[in-house]
Amino acid sequence: MSLILSPAPHIRTKDDTQRLMLNVLIALVPCVIAGIWYFGWQAALVLAVSTASAVLAEFVWQKLTHKKVRIFDLSAAVTGLLLGLVIPPASPWWMVMIGAFFAIIVVKQLFGGIGDNFLNPALTARAVLLASWPAFMTAGYNVGRFDAVTGATPLLSSASTMDLLLGNVTGAIGETCKIAILIGFIWLLVTGTIRWHIPVITVASACLLGWLLGTDPLTTVLTGGLLFGAVFMATDYVTSPMRLPAQIIYSIGIGVIIVLIRKFGSYPEGVTYAILLMNIAAPLLDRVVPQRLYGHAKAKKEAK
Repeated sequence: MSLILSPAPHIRTKDDTQRLMLNVLIALVPCVIAGIWYFGWQAALVLAVSTASAVLAEFVWQKLTHKKVRIFDLSAAVTGLLLGLVIPPASPWWMVMIGAFFAIIVVKQLFGGIGDNFLNPALTARAVLLASWPAFMTAGYNVGRFDAVTGATPLLSSASTMDLLLGNVTGAIGETCKIAILIGFIWLLVTGTIRWHIPVITVASACLLGWLLGTDPLTTVLTGGLLFGAVFMATDYVTSPMRLPAQIIYSIGIGVIIVLIRKFGSYPEGVTYAILLMNIAAPLLDRVVPQRLYGHAKAKKEAK
């Protein structure tokens, strides 16, 4: 009988990477259905190309570098699907492929693979696509039942609260239907895949600052990609802080930056850049925020 000695803390759980990624994929299904319902076959093509390209990129890279092929842990599929859900439904297939390859190879694999990237791969790829092909990334929203609609995103147009909840507005494929996002959020909470702190604090801080700056809180949360980003992007295990105090600061930072970019920036939406900036700050937050060390008791004050 062989014994394995490992350092504390000793935690046993049935969850592994594949199970966690599968939960995320299931949580994204409502957003996928809503996106295809509203934007049609073009959205389905974007999602299929993005997901397949991400999986292919990881497979090819691991084969070429003689590493163990890990595409069955589903992390590449999650990255590809997330990328597809945060870009316009009319994005050209070649641009989608470039984005997926960039997310997997440059952002994830070149830094060591799953668990070693310091930026969210899908959001980083979206930022690169926006900087490289801004025309495609800002004008590819009006497809499906929105062929005759003008205006790039719901942040630039007026829509009723019900339309915003249902997703009957232009926008990225997976960001428009808030009900679908909330269903996914509930699934992630029920399965224990994420905790509520980061999404709720991110949205709450954005709503509070938006209200202080004269924006209706309901408009703040129901427009753009705030809700999607808070639920599916900001909660990424690898690029968010590990401890709760640091997570609170991280979440507030995301909410504040989003509102500041929306209010004072030249670009109407700031979710991508807000999350990426706080991804960079996450390791520092884990380091500087006070923490209790295992095995150390608090010093007792001497009695007078």
